[in-house]
Amino acid sequence: MGERELVLDGMSVEQVMRILGARTVTGPTEPVAEPRAASREAESPPAGDATDWRQVLRAAGSAPSAKSSNRTAPPAAAPPPPPPPGAAPADARPSTDEPPPPAPQRAEAAESRPSSDAVPGLVVGTPSRDLFAGPLANVQTIDEIAATVATCTRCPLYKTALNPVPGEGSATAELVCVGEAPGQTEDETGRPFVGAAGQLLTKILAAINLRREDVFICNVLKHRPPLNRNPMPQEVEACSPYLVRQLEIIRPKVIVAFGTFAAQTLLDTKLSIGKLRGTVHRYYGIPLVVTYHPAALLRNPAWKRPTWEDVQLARRVLDRAAGA
Repeated sequence: MGERELVLDGMSVEQVMRILGARTVTGPTEPVAEPRAASREAESPPAGDATDWRQVLRAAGSAPSAKSSNRTAPPAAAPPPPPPPGAAPADARPSTDEPPPPAPQRAEAAESRPSSDAVPGLVVGTPSRDLFAGPLANVQTIDEIAATVATCTRCPLYKTALNPVPGEGSATAELVCVGEAPGQTEDETGRPFVGAAGQLLTKILAAINLRREDVFICNVLKHRPPLNRNPMPQEVEACSPYLVRQLEIIRPKVIVAFGTFAAQTLLDTKLSIGKLRGTVHRYYGIPLVVTYHPAALLRNPAWKRPTWEDVQLARRVLDRAAGA
């Protein structure tokens, strides 16, 4: 009609025929206007017909609005070719009675992810191997380890420390917290994590619905280094058998390593804590989660949020292990 607009949409056959000058069907004996002839008439309106086509459409009750009449309709898509004999139509939908085909890649991805929804991390040892098979293998209880630590002279730290700090908590704990070394307050009391950092640890545990008495808390070192200096390699080597035997006796479902030193010692790595956190590592088959030390949070409150994410991860691992 001289414009690229779709104006026949929504009109009845009778209205279209009336606009195009064709006769409408009034009975079964009257011929019906041929569609191709009608389309040719639509393409070439009669000469001398000065009537505006919009007025004709408005009279028929099917004129487009003024706003829509200025828009250009997209070209009509070509009809699809007819299907070969015996083939299903293109728009045929599969039967809902049959399940959709499996997705192998998706299934493999689900199997490769651990139950904690975190990517797997480092692996130390295997579940079938004992954590420690040396002289402490005959020590059967946590109290016996504490008594052995009290008389330990394997490194010079016992000479400067006031009290040994073997650790405390439940001997059947499902979660074990491992720190670096005792501080001044811990050295004075013989208890781990009882200073300002220990009070924050208690709040962190409470945030994931755990009490101090429900977990076991200890350090890599069992005596305080002078002036809270970093532990020496020989001191770690001397104290590690006690920690390993504690973990073997308790056999927790989750270990949380607090601080870079504890994480690097347990995982036997030099990777930074930023690269170690956020994943679930394995320490002789025991899931291990790394996070910041509570003392570091007191100096840098910005690390509280990632620490909260880490302990939530540990809680999920614990819950799923308990339900297995």
